[in-house]
Amino acid sequence: MRDKINILITSAGQRVSLVKAFQTELRKVFSNAKVFTVDLNPTLAPACHVSDGFRIVKKVTDKNYISELLKICLDLEIKLIIPTIDTELLVLAENRDLFIKHGIVPIVSSLNFVRACRDKRVINIFFKDHNIDVPKDLNKDNLSFPLFIKPYDGSLSKDTFLIETKNDLQPYHFQNEKLMFMEYIDHCQHDEYTVDTYYDKKGDLKCVVPRRRIFVRAGEVNKGVTIKNEIVPYVKDRLSHIKGAIGCVTMQFFFNRESKRIIGIEINSRFGGGYPLSYLAGANFPKFLIQEYIMNEEIQYFEQWENNLLMLRYDDEILVRNYED
Repeated sequence: MRDKINILITSAGQRVSLVKAFQTELRKVFSNAKVFTVDLNPTLAPACHVSDGFRIVKKVTDKNYISELLKICLDLEIKLIIPTIDTELLVLAENRDLFIKHGIVPIVSSLNFVRACRDKRVINIFFKDHNIDVPKDLNKDNLSFPLFIKPYDGSLSKDTFLIETKNDLQPYHFQNEKLMFMEYIDHCQHDEYTVDTYYDKKGDLKCVVPRRRIFVRAGEVNKGVTIKNEIVPYVKDRLSHIKGAIGCVTMQFFFNRESKRIIGIEINSRFGGGYPLSYLAGANFPKFLIQEYIMNEEIQYFEQWENNLLMLRYDDEILVRNYED
């Protein structure tokens, strides 16, 4: 075991609540341990100012990103790396063994699973293989309306379109080969859920927390509520084990209030922006990670999280003294 038990959260940005959660849980066990952060522009990242220290890193696409990140981890005596954005997952999965060799564990799923999550065409096949319904694919030459268009590798709701009639279609929709044409899921009939799940080292499911998305701002949940409903046994029955999945895995589902139809939309193998609601409801994934990867303890299935807990987010301020541009 390394001399110090510190944790690094990458692309920290505005994830103040996530940083604080890891600080709280880590210090319950290791009173002198620290949670550090890195970001492309840490001075303008609020989470970096509430962490125990921060470093600047290049873009994840930079050829020196991994070597610089490894150096930071060694300098700060990091034990666990917690990635927070999709673009980091692939490069960390590709270089996981390099960090493991130095006693550092990136909490990232296997390369195959990360690749599957990044391609919505592949994840739709994954859902179908696990008996999970998905929106129907539409033939571009024989369309029915309304329909929904989104890129197979998109995030944060970028490049998504609701097409109500044929007149709404533009040449761009057909020219962009990344765009998928699919059945429109009516929001008047369906609720949208983010489901925070935890998978242990073996890929076994240990917790399921559906969060109904009441209001979304900039692709992230601004108002949400935990709900113990049919989604919990649905996920337990169909996704009790995912080969290569570890840590927090967030899943998106639509749920028809009348028919109870559950529709799989996507999977992200990382902490989602709305995870703090699940944490405050009692689904303590930071604690699970510390127990499993630092203390070598087994995680038991957990379902005693608080039902009907409403989260209402608001803007707050982080003040940085003597700032110079």
